[in-house]
Amino acid sequence: MMTQEQNDELTQVGPGTPMGAVLRHYWYPVAFTRELDEFPVKSTRLLGENFAVFKTGDGGYGIVDEKCPHRGASLVYGIVEDDGLRCGYHGWKFGTGGDCLEILAEPDSSPKFRADCGVRAGEAQELGGLVWAYVGDGPAPELPRYEAYIMDGIRDMGHALLPCNWLQIMENAVDPYHVEALHGNYFEFIAEQTGMAMPGSFGGNKHDKVAFDPFEHGIIKRRLLVGQDEESDDWKIGHPLVFPYKMWVGGNGVFQMQIRVPVDDTHTNVIFYTVHAPEGGDMPENPQTVDYPIDWQNEDGTFIVDYIEGQDIMAWVTQGLVADRTKEKITKSDVGVVACRRMFREAIEAVQNGDDPIAVVREPHDVIKLPLERSKFGRGAEFASDWIDNGSMKFSPLAAELKKLHIDAAAARSGMEGA
Repeated sequence: MMTQEQNDELTQVGPGTPMGAVLRHYWYPVAFTRELDEFPVKSTRLLGENFAVFKTGDGGYGIVDEKCPHRGASLVYGIVEDDGLRCGYHGWKFGTGGDCLEILAEPDSSPKFRADCGVRAGEAQELGGLVWAYVGDGPAPELPRYEAYIMDGIRDMGHALLPCNWLQIMENAVDPYHVEALHGNYFEFIAEQTGMAMPGSFGGNKHDKVAFDPFEHGIIKRRLLVGQDEESDDWKIGHPLVFPYKMWVGGNGVFQMQIRVPVDDTHTNVIFYTVHAPEGGDMPENPQTVDYPIDWQNEDGTFIVDYIEGQDIMAWVTQGLVADRTKEKITKSDVGVVACRRMFREAIEAVQNGDDPIAVVREPHDVIKLPLERSKFGRGAEFASDWIDNGSMKFSPLAAELKKLHIDAAAARSGMEGA
């Protein structure tokens, strides 16, 4: 059980808050690459602040405070030019670094005057179908090139803006028992009540033991299910919570980075960033990248709970805008949640001491590969099909194509094994 002060410290993300200071050490996705290709400027809200993110005519990216420093008009309604963003109200022009390049009504203004007229800017880059932003103090760390964003495969990104704090979503990433209860027992109950078929990959997953190992990018979560031995991927390899706002999960040719962007204290943008790359699959020469909204709520306000991520969303959102941890009853089965909170407190302490928190990447690199089980729940090739049919990927415009890819890849692997 926490005090209200402790709960506030871990959940508040705005400027000047302890956790806000931690979170401003990282890069966040603020747009899909497609969006800025279709229209070069859009609004984005991140860590309790409003920004304009844009793509310049010469192909660069920028992110600046939404309000123009001149009279406060929104730069979201600006004019994108080759080297910057011009306010639509009075034509003040800003570079990607926030410097004031030109004042339309005063073309002879001095560089010294313009130096005091800039707008606060972060840094923005494109990677893996997403535009990423860093809005903390300089120097900016490296944008981590996690394997998900650069590996070959079909990219499929379902997303939703949820009315809840980001931390209650992240705590779910180190709570393996919910798979047995929520995606197993509860799913079986819903299937029985609605007459749908229960996906075999998610039923009967009884836990024998769990473990949580801190490492340089977060916490590796391990589970041993009844009937498995310690050579199983779920125990021997596991998968990680990627500090501070992601989880890397998957198996059987499905690779997913679950991204939970803290929009503000009471809203989180979730992206299920999935790469489909099954061994033996007949991959297209130029694999597609698609993004799409997922449905999680019925018209009457009830939750859609007949698929995996919809069940998660129900559990996250029904905790409230910000979970009240002053009333919770923590037990020994919550050891992963306790470890997660400890890591966040350690990050707060590190930043207060002037150090980088965990998983801030300062060195240039080609790729960061994270641990990930390849055989999920020991279920074999059926896991991929079950996840597509009974997860957020069922909303994908490529759902049928993706399922066929995995079925054909499984048949090709079987043929190779039998040759």
